[in-house]
Amino acid sequence: MKFSIITVCRNAEETIEETLQSVITQTYHHVEYIIVDGASTDRTLSIIERYRDRIARVVSEPDKGLYDAMNKGLALATGDYVCFLNAGDGLHQDNTLQQMVHSLPPHTTTLPDVLYGETAIVNRQGHFLRMRRHKAPEVLTWKSFRQGMLVCHQAFFVRRELAAATPYDLRYRFSADFDWCIRIMKQSHLLHNTHHTLIDYLDEGMTTRNHKASLRERFRIMVRHYGLLSTLLHHAWFVVRAVVKP
Repeated sequence: MKFSIITVCRNAEETIEETLQSVITQTYHHVEYIIVDGASTDRTLSIIERYRDRIARVVSEPDKGLYDAMNKGLALATGDYVCFLNAGDGLHQDNTLQQMVHSLPPHTTTLPDVLYGETAIVNRQGHFLRMRRHKAPEVLTWKSFRQGMLVCHQAFFVRRELAAATPYDLRYRFSADFDWCIRIMKQSHLLHNTHHTLIDYLDEGMTTRNHKASLRERFRIMVRHYGLLSTLLHHAWFVVRAVVKP
């Protein structure tokens, strides 16, 4: 089994090296590492060059935004599974990919469409802050995301053929990953909970910096997939839960 790990970045000199290190130090060696850089003007490319012999593909050119760059990465991938790690994010441990492979049932003949797990939130120094507020559900389906994005995008590994046939929708600037995960799950027959923490997620990023715009997009996406009434009822429950939570 081969993993295609894709990092999309631009002017990420302060965070890219931690992500690079988390990939190249994996004890599991069937890894294809792809970097899609948006024509960085800082030291990002020179840092990447230090690790060039451990990286399968490096593309540096202007793009139409984060999700356009992710689509470029999907087109380049050749592994069995694809995963996206933004600059500053990382695989949780040096043996994370090995743990994922070992989590599969013995003598598996049909690979799951999706592998997923938990996410730890870290600061810029890589220090653990907390576990992600949403815990990955034991059983995940496309209807699960009515409750919000219960699995972090980075902790959502998709079979490459399925991912490549389902590009990110560029109509969404901040939450195309939310829509993409739902569309992937709608087409999936088997989703496997690894029961491992897979990702260290940097406690910042485009979605965090544009939180209100992201929430508006997520509402539109939920209406598109689940209908207006269902979405309104779930949002009403979110408000009630926030008020009564001790």
